[in-house]
Amino acid sequence: MTPAELIKRVGGAKKVAAAAGLRSHATVLGWKRIPDKHLLTLERETGIPREQLRPDLFRRVDTEKLPAPTEQRGAA
Repeated sequence: MTPAELIKRVGGAKKVAAAAGLRSHATVLGWKRIPDKHLLTLERETGIPREQLRPDLFRRVDTEKLPAPTEQRGAA
């Protein structure tokens, strides 16, 4: 997601800045990409998953497609 997409989805740069705990919306307007240091806070405050905010850093793991765990026995 680009910063412009985030701003539009959240409802403005001021709201993004508030969600990220920033004092100025101008900081948000200067982002070329959403900084990784704000991802967890933005996820918590906006409800937008980190996988959508920065798919280059986070990928959703589909647990249904993971192989079943195998039973490991201790050495006797």
